[in-house]
Amino acid sequence: MIEMKNKTPLLFIIAALLALLLGVFFGLFASLQYIIPDFLKEYIPFHKMRPFHVTTVISWIILCVTGSIYFFITHIEKLSLYSKKLSKLHFVVFIITAIGIYVSFLSGKMEGREYLSYTPILTIPILFGWILFGVNYYKTIAKNVKNWSVYYWMWATGIVFMIYHLCEAHFWLIPGFRERFITDMAVQWKSYGSFVGSWNMLVYGTAIYLMSKIKRDSNLAHGKMVFFFYFLGLTNLMFGWAHHTYIIPMQPWIRYVAYGVSMTEWIVLGHIIYSWIKSLSIKDKQEYCMVYRFLKAADFWVFINIILALLFSIPAINFFTHGTHITVAHSMGTTIGINTTILMASVFFIVQKILPSFKTTTLFIKRSYYLFNIMLFLFFCTLLYAGVIKSNWMYFTKDIHFSEMQDSLFTTYIAFFVFGLGLAISITTLSLTLFKALFKVLKSN
Repeated sequence: MIEMKNKTPLLFIIAALLALLLGVFFGLFASLQYIIPDFLKEYIPFHKMRPFHVTTVISWIILCVTGSIYFFITHIEKLSLYSKKLSKLHFVVFIITAIGIYVSFLSGKMEGREYLSYTPILTIPILFGWILFGVNYYKTIAKNVKNWSVYYWMWATGIVFMIYHLCEAHFWLIPGFRERFITDMAVQWKSYGSFVGSWNMLVYGTAIYLMSKIKRDSNLAHGKMVFFFYFLGLTNLMFGWAHHTYIIPMQPWIRYVAYGVSMTEWIVLGHIIYSWIKSLSIKDKQEYCMVYRFLKAADFWVFINIILALLFSIPAINFFTHGTHITVAHSMGTTIGINTTILMASVFFIVQKILPSFKTTTLFIKRSYYLFNIMLFLFFCTLLYAGVIKSNWMYFTKDIHFSEMQDSLFTTYIAFFVFGLGLAISITTLSLTLFKALFKVLKSN
C-alpha cells in the first residue's frame, strides 16, 4: 500500500469522477430534450444544456489526467514535487473556475465559442492553472529525471500546447481579427482541433505509462516505435486539425497534409496497445484485470474510430458528414471510447496501488464494464444512423421541412436516449465504486 503524504492528486481524481457523472447526466437530459422538447426548457434549454455537457466532460478528462500525472510522478516514481503548495493552488483555481463556468452558463453569459462557450474572462484563471501545472511539472522532472521516457515528453508537450491553444482559441477577441471571416473561422477550428490534440497527448502518455508499469518493462517507453508515435502525435496535433476546415477556402497542400496525418496517429496507438496486450502474461492480466480490460476496450475504439476517421477525412465524404450526428459519433467515440476508457484504466490502477484490498474481480464491476461497452457501441451506431438521415435530408431531398425530418427520427431519438441511459448507469456504477474507494483513502490518516 502506498502512503499518501500528498493527497492533492486524489482530490483532482475525485473531482474528475464527479465531473464525469455530471457530464453524463447533462448529456442524458440533452438527449431527452430531443424526445420531449419542453423538458427542463424553462430552466436549462438545449442551447444551455449542450455546453453544460460538453464543458463538464472536458473537465473530467482534464482533471483526471492532471491528477493521474501528479500521482504517477510523486507516488509511483517517488519524485519530490517542486511545490506541493502550487499543486494545491492549481486544484483550488480549477474548482473555483468550474463554479464560475456554471454560474456563467446559468446566468446566460455564454459569449464564448464552441467548446469554450463560457464568458471569455474565465479563461484567464484556467491559463493560470495550466501555468502552475507546467512550472510544477518541469521543475520536478527536469531536476530529477535524465533520459526522459516517452510519456514524460508527451505530458510536457501536452501542457505547453494546452496553454498555447487556449490562447489561440481566443484570438477572435482581438479587435479587427473577427472581422476577417475566413481567417477567424480557420483559426477557430484550428485551435479547437489542436486543443483536443493537446489533451490527447496527455491521455495517450498516460496509456503508455500504464502499459510500461503493468508489464514492468521500462524499454516499452523508450523504444523506437513509441517515440515514432510521439512525433506522429505531435505532427497530428499541429497539422491534423485541417480536416475540420475542408469547407473553408485554403491552399490544396494544407488539405493533403491534413488528410495524410489525420488517419495515422490512431493506427500507431492501436498497434502499440495491441502488441502490448499480446505480450502480457496471464499473471499481469489477472493482477490488473480492470486496467487491462479498459485498455483493451480503448484499442477496440481506436480501431472503430480509425475506420470513421479514414472515411470522413476524405474531403468528398467530409462535405456530407460535416455538421451531422456522424461528427458527434466521432466525438463520442474518442472522448468516451478512447479517452474515458484510458482514464478509467488509470483510476483503477491508482486505486489498486493505494488500496490493495480493493476488489476488481467482482461480478458487479465486470457487469458494469460490459454494459458500458455494449451501450456505447449501440449509442455510437444510433448516432451514425441519425447522421446519415440528416445528411440525406440536407443534400438529396427536396420539399421536406426540417421538422418533418426530425419527426422521422423520433424512434431513433428514443433509442438514442435508452442507450444513453444504459451508458449512464454503467458509468455511474463504476464511478461510484471508485469514488467510494478514493474517499476512504482521503479520510484516512
